[in-house]
Amino acid sequence: MAKRVKDPGLGYNSSSNAQRIINADGSSNVVHANRRFGADDLYTFFIEIPWWQFFTLIIVGYSLLNVLFAFVYVLIGIEQITPSKGNFIADLLNGFFFSAQTLTTVGYGGIAPKGIAANCIAAFEAMIGLLSFSFITGLLYGRFSKAKASIRFSDNLILRDFNDGRALMFRLMNKRKTVMIEPEVSVTLSISEKDKREEYKRKFYQLKLERSKIMYLPTVWTIVHEIDDNSPLNSYSNKEISKLDGVLYVLMQYHEESFGQKVYQITSYNFSSLEVDAKYTSSFYFDEEGNTVLDHSKLSEISKMN
Repeated sequence: MAKRVKDPGLGYNSSSNAQRIINADGSSNVVHANRRFGADDLYTFFIEIPWWQFFTLIIVGYSLLNVLFAFVYVLIGIEQITPSKGNFIADLLNGFFFSAQTLTTVGYGGIAPKGIAANCIAAFEAMIGLLSFSFITGLLYGRFSKAKASIRFSDNLILRDFNDGRALMFRLMNKRKTVMIEPEVSVTLSISEKDKREEYKRKFYQLKLERSKIMYLPTVWTIVHEIDDNSPLNSYSNKEISKLDGVLYVLMQYHEESFGQKVYQITSYNFSSLEVDAKYTSSFYFDEEGNTVLDHSKLSEISKMN
């Protein structure tokens, strides 16, 4: 008899078109409404956004700040830093380049403030530049030093005959060349079905795995859930399982030797990615010198069973 578990935070209520809460890449699929964004969230925001967004924001912010100070220098009189060209655009460009030199504390010397107002503004801008680049340096260090798991999960689930019964499987590997120390995996099954009131409700089960923890992982690990009498999938046929409105939520943790600490990664599988009566092909082989060669392109490769 399959044993249900309490709601792990996903909620019992569901709907006919409910999306999975955790995406395959581990990101949250929850839409937050009326959430207040405060200054305390800035660090997390800049640490979590993709690299291209991070550098785009830096470039845009740097450019806008220089444009702002360029307008200020033109407003107080460009003559306080350099002779006017008699043209607004040319004066604005001179103010922009002087601002860039001041903000970065480069100071080529070709343009220098002469009036009291220009000196005060330049001093204030230099302070803004020091604080800004210190902040950016801290963010860069935080992004590089943050311990992150680098696990690649197979794109598919497979359902196949196993031993004297059936089993649900997926595979994973380390994208880095390091060895995973004491990897451990936990899998929760969420099934959405109609109740007596014709309302969709979620049921949660902690799946029993063939092995949930190993000493180390240098190549590939196939996660196996045997569908026996204690499995929540035991009452379903293969065809029914493939059409089931179910999601697997996977939590993986291991000791990452590069960072010297334990790291975590999550993912999820919809049953729409299920392959029935298939098996994974070998993803590693031995070269002429006897070395084990791990082919990352074959992680999700399958073949049909006879």
